[in-house]
Amino acid sequence: MNRKTFIQQSAALTALCYLQPIRSMAQAIQALDVIGIQLFSLPKSLEANVGETFEMLGKMGYKEIELYGPYPFSAESAKKRWEGLAGMLGFSASGFFGKSPKDLKALLDLNGLKTTSAHTDLDTLRNHIGALGEAADKLGYSYVVLPAIPEEERQSLDDFKRLAEEFNKIGAAAKKVGVTFAYHNHGYGFHEVEGKIPINLLFEGLDPELVALEMDIYWTTAGGADPIDYLDAFPKHYKLMHLKDMKAHKTFATDGSSPQEWMALFPFMTTAGEGVLDLPGIISKAKEIGVQHFYVEQDLVANPDIALQDSFDYLEAL
Repeated sequence: MNRKTFIQQSAALTALCYLQPIRSMAQAIQALDVIGIQLFSLPKSLEANVGETFEMLGKMGYKEIELYGPYPFSAESAKKRWEGLAGMLGFSASGFFGKSPKDLKALLDLNGLKTTSAHTDLDTLRNHIGALGEAADKLGYSYVVLPAIPEEERQSLDDFKRLAEEFNKIGAAAKKVGVTFAYHNHGYGFHEVEGKIPINLLFEGLDPELVALEMDIYWTTAGGADPIDYLDAFPKHYKLMHLKDMKAHKTFATDGSSPQEWMALFPFMTTAGEGVLDLPGIISKAKEIGVQHFYVEQDLVANPDIALQDSFDYLEAL
């Protein structure tokens, strides 16, 4: 059985897999040496007082952070999109939280934190890769990550093939300015279309020397796929991971393409160790294949001072 056939079948059987005993019970668990945090977990706290928030995260035990944009140099399209969302989200987007890169780096250093990755958008990757590299020189991150493909750019199988080619070009440009480009999966692309799985076409077309992958284990599961199967299938690609848990095993109503479907599953997101995902097994496999950075991400979590501490404590104890 080839890799493509294996993943196609495993996606269809994911629900059955969750009825079986958790595989991690028979596995040796590899501990996490460093635990990071994706800052979209607590944007309101950062907007209110970035210094106090970094101090809180440092005291919790977090060592690495992953930024989210847009940044002062981001494409105007990204800035306008965030302006439109600000009222609904309840905070104003600012990748550096009103600080200069120098001042932000000083705050991170003060609290024993370092930035290792930065989420950005496709227009900025296409048109401002040099600025992403310059900011990396000042802040220290080594990965620039696309968190989602705009819906209008992923309408067909040919779109996913085209994006693989473009991602390789972006990856080559990123390499020239000293950073590595990575793609973070959402929940779309895991359902079969015309006999093929779109996300597989994308991944199979990526040169792992130019483009890395960041697995979001929650959205992978919501898309109807098994995180461990994908780690097994693309071991050279995965370098980063988002960790969160799911209260009950849920998948999208259809193919997970729209933000409305994403929002419908937000209520099932929970603190690491308090849900049904096989976090020990997933982390062990990720460590085995060489994933370098692990970030807790509990999107817009309520009571971050409690929830993010609980996630850290669970992961540290594995």
